[in-house]
Amino acid sequence: MYSIRIITSFSAAHFLRNYKGKCENLHGHNWKVEILIVGDTLDSSGMLMDFSKVKSVANEVLADFDHKVLNDLPYFKEHNPSSEEIAKCLFVRLREKVSIKNNCLSEVCVWETDTACASYKE
Repeated sequence: MYSIRIITSFSAAHFLRNYKGKCENLHGHNWKVEILIVGDTLDSSGMLMDFSKVKSVANEVLADFDHKVLNDLPYFKEHNPSSEEIAKCLFVRLREKVSIKNNCLSEVCVWETDTACASYKE
């Protein structure tokens, strides 16, 4: 099995509902996002997927999150914008765009600080 990983980022604010603590107040993060693609065969160029393609798709999806209040986005009107839910939301949005015949999106990790992250995979 082969795998490739890219790391990208976005900046956004959020607040947590049904939570007692300082994160219930509006605050922001510079979120780091890791995207892992896996597959068992390479294309004719010897690549699982071109890094530039993954980066392009990631940038397209993250543009909807960057410099926003996440709570205002449609998905987060119904789901609390925790790191776990952000990872799932990104996974679902990225899956269709990067999963092609010989590879698939395996995992999305969302880091809200240098020492704390949440992951989602199916």
